[in-house]
Amino acid sequence: MQIITNASVLNEQGELVKKHIILEDGVIRSLIDGDSAWEPQAGAEVTDAAGKLVTPGLIDMHVHLREPGFEHKETIETGSRSAAKGGFTTIACMPNTKPVTDNPETVQLVLDKAREAGLVKVLPYAAITVRELGRELTDFAALKAAGAIGFTDDGVGVQNAQMMKNAMRMAAELDMPVIAHCEENSLVEKGSVTEGKFAEKHGLVGIPNESEAIHVGRDILLAEATGVHYHVCHVSTEQSIRLIRQAKSIGIKVTAEVCPHHLLLSDEDIPGLDANWKMNPPLRSPRDVEACIEALLDGTLDIIVTDHAPHTEEEKAKGMEMAPFGIVGFETAFPLLYTKFVETGKWDLAMLVRRMTADPAKVFGLDTGRLEEGAPADLTMIDLDTEKEVNPAEFATKGRNTPFTGWKLKGWPVKTWVNGKVVWAD
Repeated sequence: MQIITNASVLNEQGELVKKHIILEDGVIRSLIDGDSAWEPQAGAEVTDAAGKLVTPGLIDMHVHLREPGFEHKETIETGSRSAAKGGFTTIACMPNTKPVTDNPETVQLVLDKAREAGLVKVLPYAAITVRELGRELTDFAALKAAGAIGFTDDGVGVQNAQMMKNAMRMAAELDMPVIAHCEENSLVEKGSVTEGKFAEKHGLVGIPNESEAIHVGRDILLAEATGVHYHVCHVSTEQSIRLIRQAKSIGIKVTAEVCPHHLLLSDEDIPGLDANWKMNPPLRSPRDVEACIEALLDGTLDIIVTDHAPHTEEEKAKGMEMAPFGIVGFETAFPLLYTKFVETGKWDLAMLVRRMTADPAKVFGLDTGRLEEGAPADLTMIDLDTEKEVNPAEFATKGRNTPFTGWKLKGWPVKTWVNGKVVWAD
């Protein structure tokens, strides 16, 4: 038995209240009023959470763990440890590995490696098309049976509309979601940053907003025709948001996610040709950033994800044009959003926690994201007061590729439980 005493937790009204939390057999056994006369049971392992926030374990439904095939960037174990350090207890990993997760054996490999690591819950996505080449659909039924939780060719957009419609129809029959990386290849060739002043100043090929929005619009129409649950990856543009908002208003089953970097940074913030500022979708205009923030607040964007994408320092040193896209995200996500939005009074704490716990659980039908009796004992303890500087040398991930180096932040996770087991303690 584990007991967390004097925890500050958010009640249903979004208010902070004090509770003692008892964990037993992998579940939350009871929540006791923090002001009641009560003594911890003798022999129990006790964590005093006085002055700390305790939330349901954070959930990240878009991550890259790189294994199999790219273990020099990350492994399922190092990625899981980084996730736990960032307060995440459930993560969903993308299939653009080598081999691609397009067969039951690779799905099983991911699940086995996650179980061996014994850290966080790892949910594998499977590819929509064989080797993510867009030419032939994978065996959706076999992949679902193996443990895949949805289908995506993340890293590339499915270019053929008929292929995407067939995929959606098949996924709908299996009651599975299609998760789309929205990118029209004919508009992005050789692009490295968003189309705009930064690209012009440095002579770079720009990636236009419509390259994302064209696929969003197409896929919304296909989702309406097939009835599938359609989920849009890493939304970054005002145009995409407009389409998603309209689709939701007429009852199409579409959900969407946004990353911290698209809420915090625009192309005007990029200091130079440092590829740690290169991600896909790229950092957009300040107007797009404001549209993303507004859409998260009004529910057009349902959840926050990190798109954790580790690369080696050697790869990122190749410069803006040649380096791979992507930044790491697990260990800075909550502190960034807490410091920049909650501390400044722009958001309430309950909204941020909900978008990173209960809402992703709801969107993907997970039995997590709840801090209540009988729920899985997946919990995160967060220090809202101590300010620390982002230092990539201290990351648990293999990746050091972040644009947030040196930022002073509060809201750092300090302890993480999965099924009642401590998997990270600062």
